[in-house]
Amino acid sequence: MLNRRALLKASAATGAAPFLFPASALAQTPAGAGNAFIVSGFPAGGMGDNVARPLAEKMRGRYAPAVVVESRTGAGGRIAVEYVKRAAPDGLTILQIPSSPMVLYPHTYKKLNYDPLADFIPVSSTVNYGFSFTAGPGLPAEIKTVADFIQWAKANPKMATYGVPAAGSALHFAGMLLQKAAGFEFTVVPYKGGAPLLNDVMGGQIPVSFNVIGEVLPHVRAGKLRSLAVTSPQRSAFLPDVPTMVELGYKDIAIQEWLGWFVPAKTPAETVAKLNAIVREGLQAPEFTEILTRNGLQAMHQSPAEFAAIVRADHQRWAGLAKTTGFTAED
Repeated sequence: MLNRRALLKASAATGAAPFLFPASALAQTPAGAGNAFIVSGFPAGGMGDNVARPLAEKMRGRYAPAVVVESRTGAGGRIAVEYVKRAAPDGLTILQIPSSPMVLYPHTYKKLNYDPLADFIPVSSTVNYGFSFTAGPGLPAEIKTVADFIQWAKANPKMATYGVPAAGSALHFAGMLLQKAAGFEFTVVPYKGGAPLLNDVMGGQIPVSFNVIGEVLPHVRAGKLRSLAVTSPQRSAFLPDVPTMVELGYKDIAIQEWLGWFVPAKTPAETVAKLNAIVREGLQAPEFTEILTRNGLQAMHQSPAEFAAIVRADHQRWAGLAKTTGFTAED
């Protein structure tokens, strides 16, 4: 087991954020001896931290003496997935990952170094979130609807670009499905994350983009950006006046993601159940509800069996959508 000094040194070296529990309380915990690590595939400071850190506080001292939120970034989240796959199945290394690496990538990459259905045990999803088709100052102010945008794009093909946080992501697929439905090929500009994309949309370098709702929510509310549509099957509680793509006639663009927790295959069932119970309790805490509301996220908890069924269903659904677009991801 890491002692306090060793854990702090390790955290400083990796950029991970430690959640420490007083030495007097370092007793045997449900997961067994050792500290726990929540491994994220995306940089610290993003949406995932708003989920992982409050839950880590719930876990420390009850599930493990200390809990570290650790980012292992790169390859669209695949580096983190592969790392957790190789970890010991003791419940102390937990993968926090959006749905795409687990249910979309298997249908777009010619080769993956993991099998999401065989190499992991689903614990629970934690939140879900929709996407916004967002216009910034780079799009003329009179363009107020998706239909207006398509008409403008066809009249201005050299300017018809849209940004996405990552190539091959679910947001990219929303754009490709819109292109297919419109019968017009827009130019996609992929970014390395939502923050640089948001900067360019705000600055007018990119006229429109597909974003996680929580990332653009404060700017839409302030009138600096405008949401032309959302991709969730139903209207977003955070943008209730914005129509869905389905309402507008784009029936295939009913896309939202979940953020889920997984552990390596062969992790004991009782350990998975204890971790699931802590997630459920954490999501119900009033302070956590406030964090989610502020960031455009909705709590989403299931039993391990229920979450496993969702993973399988989404895996099957994305197979059809990926085939529709013909998209193949490149490393």
